[in-house]
Amino acid sequence: MTDETLRLTARIRGVVQGVGFRYWTARKADELLLKGTVRNHPDGSVELVAEGSVSDVSRMTDWLHSSQAPGRVENVEFELSDAIGEFRDFRIVG
Repeated sequence: MTDETLRLTARIRGVVQGVGFRYWTARKADELLLKGTVRNHPDGSVELVAEGSVSDVSRMTDWLHSSQAPGRVENVEFELSDAIGEFRDFRIVG
């Protein structure tokens, strides 16, 4: 990966399970050409790990905070770091 790529690790809380959140997040990630994973956690939250360009990662964080995200997002905790290139595509896991 180049130094112009970032890794977004996010924990999304609210009403985000059972509402198609992972599906629509994966579609948005594909649209933005991001690579990574999205998964449900037992506590009702969703974890997103995505790598891509700075602008596409920024668009994803904007989307997560918008009314376009499915369900009801109450809180997004996220961390940005350098991309490590471990993903070949974007997948729904777990």
